[in-house]
Amino acid sequence: MKISVGLYGTNAHQIALALIQGFNKHYTLFRETSKEAKARFEQGDWLGVHKAVKERIRFYDDRVDECVERLRNEFDASNIDQPTWQQIKLLYIGLLLNHKQPELAETFFNSVTTKILHRNYFHNDFIFVRPTVSTENIEADNDPTYRSYYAKDDGLHGSIRGIVEDFRWQRPFADIGRDVDHVYHAIRHYLKGMPHREVNFQIQVLASPFYRNKAAYIIGKAINGASEYPFAIPVIHDDDGKLYLDTVLLDAWRIGLLFSLSRAYFMVDMEVPSGYVQFLRAILPAKPRSELYIMLGLGKQGKTMFFRDFIYHLHHSEDKFIMAPGIRGLVMLVFTLPSYPYVFKIIKDVFGASKNMDRATVKRKFMMVKQVDRVGRMADTLEFSNVLFPLNRFDGEVMEELEKLAPNCYEIDGDQLIIKHLYIERRMEPLNIHLDRMERSNNIEGLEHAIKEYGSAIREMAQANIFPGDMLWKNFGVTRYGRVVFYDYDEIEYMTDCNFRRIPPPPDFETEMSGEVWYAVAKNDVFPEEFATFLLASPILRKVFHKYHTDLLSPQFWQAAQQKIRDGHVEDFFPYPQELRFCNNPPQAD
Repeated sequence: MKISVGLYGTNAHQIALALIQGFNKHYTLFRETSKEAKARFEQGDWLGVHKAVKERIRFYDDRVDECVERLRNEFDASNIDQPTWQQIKLLYIGLLLNHKQPELAETFFNSVTTKILHRNYFHNDFIFVRPTVSTENIEADNDPTYRSYYAKDDGLHGSIRGIVEDFRWQRPFADIGRDVDHVYHAIRHYLKGMPHREVNFQIQVLASPFYRNKAAYIIGKAINGASEYPFAIPVIHDDDGKLYLDTVLLDAWRIGLLFSLSRAYFMVDMEVPSGYVQFLRAILPAKPRSELYIMLGLGKQGKTMFFRDFIYHLHHSEDKFIMAPGIRGLVMLVFTLPSYPYVFKIIKDVFGASKNMDRATVKRKFMMVKQVDRVGRMADTLEFSNVLFPLNRFDGEVMEELEKLAPNCYEIDGDQLIIKHLYIERRMEPLNIHLDRMERSNNIEGLEHAIKEYGSAIREMAQANIFPGDMLWKNFGVTRYGRVVFYDYDEIEYMTDCNFRRIPPPPDFETEMSGEVWYAVAKNDVFPEEFATFLLASPILRKVFHKYHTDLLSPQFWQAAQQKIRDGHVEDFFPYPQELRFCNNPPQAD
């Protein structure tokens, strides 16, 4: 269909303009809060950082709802016919030709129109099933996506200093010369000397730092001949409030861990987000574009790209969805596609007898995880509504479970199964299965590592104001890097909402031996000494746990963590090993 000149100024044209105005308002607000991240970092406003991340999550849905309301009120959008919707899409494409965020604007169009249209419209004639505008060569009008540095007169040492100072921090460095020396010598040590400088040698650095928690990350790469060397430099505050360079990360896989979905989203000021994603993909080729968009705070775009990749995978695979391995949950029905590294979670209609909650509560808990600092210990989830799957790709057991436990959560339309509400997250090996495997193979070192990681996960979540609620092994997973991550959220609570108590002594021997509870228990009471009863039946697990984490079984640890949170203390969480920090291992000159 060609766009007729006569369409401009029509109702369809006005609707297309309303849609792009809705998106532009969203992205303006998104950029404003991202720009403010620099001031929050420089001022050490750590509570403000967390508040801004939490508020930013609502930006998108608020603007979508606002735009839907406008289309309904001004244009009677629910009664627009099919030809007009096709015209609206084509006119909207025309508005994107010189746009700096066309891929985000396409997704915004989908978010608005799918709230208005019936799912029969959910194909490329009416929405952006496929992208239409290339993002390959979009140039920023104001700030370039990255800056280039050429080490000439002042050499590499001077270039590193120039890179850091060009961000124009409004807070002084404690000793910038020392820090630059550390970075320089760390690079020399990593490369086992400095390679011969080719004529194309340059250092490219993304123009905006990546702000998260109490750190700002400088991210870039050096280009020398056919070789590229990625790097990330965290900038943090010392005890006196001055800045310093904490380390330099040079392994691509370590830099990739900065973008793990188990961590909080970055604040980055981007005029052209696709430029940032392309740059990051060049240094992190194994990281999906969808995850990069998500970690840049553009979750809806990440979800769009994830689902396009998933549909592509379905078209090029033949295996069936099966029930996920591990102990079946009481609240969530979980299935997986063996050839795809994710699990799919549905809130059941029928909960286990011990679960006193409803669907709204579970959804609220999942949203809570997005709004807090996940500190590398809680898996992020992608949330979808009305997802279409090919019916013939489901194993019989999955269909039986759906029919028995979640009959209101899906419907069948011809050869498609439509799941009304769905969470998707990275697949991990359940910790209980991992520990059993370590025990059976007598891998004491592996078992000890997993238990140590488990306790560290609980500690770090507590410091981030999250109490897991259900601490059973089955609710934690082990990543491919051996990190233990929590993924069962129906019982999580804020630490500050819990009351950690010691079990009072029984009044007499008979009461103690009766098996009956002799003390009153309020709704949010937690008794840490009970954890051992559920977790430590195995003698070997009990021995290892007590070696590292005995304090987790006493109220004092939890009460102390609560008090620090109430006092406004924000913990430091480092997404890299302590031994890489210059303060623990300063690089020496060769």
